[in-house]
Amino acid sequence: MTRIQSGGRTAAVSAYIGIGANLGDPVAQVRGSFARLAVEVPDTRLAGRSRLYRNPPMGPPDQPDYVNAVARLHTRLTPRELLHALQAIEQRCGRVRDGQRWGPRLLDLDLLLYGDRVLDEPGLAVPHPGVAERNFVVLPLQELAPGLEIPGCGPLAALARAFDPAALIPVEESGDSEAEAAAVEPPPGRRAGAGA
Repeated sequence: MTRIQSGGRTAAVSAYIGIGANLGDPVAQVRGSFARLAVEVPDTRLAGRSRLYRNPPMGPPDQPDYVNAVARLHTRLTPRELLHALQAIEQRCGRVRDGQRWGPRLLDLDLLLYGDRVLDEPGLAVPHPGVAERNFVVLPLQELAPGLEIPGCGPLAALARAFDPAALIPVEESGDSEAEAAAVEPPPGRRAGAGA
């Protein structure tokens, strides 16, 4: 969905957020992130979520495994505003940015995609760098949007074929909380039961 102006009001854009944690209770951190995205990000709705997956850390091996997932948002925020909202959630959850790349995290929220936009600005790159090379991003993204095209990388389905799905371990979830399920809404203009 491309960001457009309509009668002085910005139309919603689909944005995809990578979620990861490997400190504290990573499953609770990631699951809680879905609810936080739904209620703490202004002018934004949580429109979908992938399953949770456990995978080895990408960085230093002397850290716990990660739990990762992807969320789809419909937002009226600009990419920069959305990034700031994600960083504010990380900070409220105890994330301290110490400059360590790929180190352990209480919570990591990455702006993966923002519509079909390509941005390379100080502190903001969309698509997120390396998005097409990470199984813990590509495979959960495919759950949410199998027909998605990643700008500059190609069709998601083609990217997904490069990964072994068995490399990610699905996290058993004992059922979604009612609050989380209620937070996921259909895309703007569509309501449940309004056809496919």
